[in-house]
Amino acid sequence: MAAPLLLRQALLLRCGDQKGVVQVVCFHNYQSFTAGAIAARYRPLCSATANLSSDEADEKTKSSGISNNSFVRKAQFPSSQSRWEDDPDYRKWKDKKEEILRDIEPIIMLAKDILHSGRYMDGARLNMEDQKAVVEKLLAYHPQSEDKVGCGLESIMVDRHPQYRQSRCLFIVRTDGGWVDFSYQKCLREYIRDKYPTHAERFIRRHFKRGSG
Repeated sequence: MAAPLLLRQALLLRCGDQKGVVQVVCFHNYQSFTAGAIAARYRPLCSATANLSSDEADEKTKSSGISNNSFVRKAQFPSSQSRWEDDPDYRKWKDKKEEILRDIEPIIMLAKDILHSGRYMDGARLNMEDQKAVVEKLLAYHPQSEDKVGCGLESIMVDRHPQYRQSRCLFIVRTDGGWVDFSYQKCLREYIRDKYPTHAERFIRRHFKRGSG
């Protein structure tokens, strides 16, 4: 009620006093009192952030909103990875993947050792033990193995790739003296397709470089 009373007083003074000084002082007092009253009414609402700078208050509000929203999203929409890991098929796939890796690891290690360890120089022929393993576990599964062998297999050789001279690969040396390269990774892919048909393509996509072989 104090604010309306002062307003009436200011109006009366403006009508009754001929000097502009009194009018200005009274109106100024009314403005000051009104501003103080409004600030007092809203002070409880601002007390929570009174001791924070504007940036700190903004950050507090933003971080609170983000954390709450994140919690709601996680509760309503669990991640696809969590759903997949909870799927019974996930364990079957993981177990089968480990089985395939255990199966092919020995021949992969042998092929890499032959090509990269320095045991064989460029143009060297494999010893009988390594050749037997390569022929039985790799070459036999190459999709064009019969065409590659041609008139007959004389030996397996290590040499530089005819196009990519920085790479070494395996070669079939035929009984007629000709020779042709073959990819051990292509052999492995066909081996996996033959032995693990249900999981082969998925495994190959994940564990073989695209276009290799």
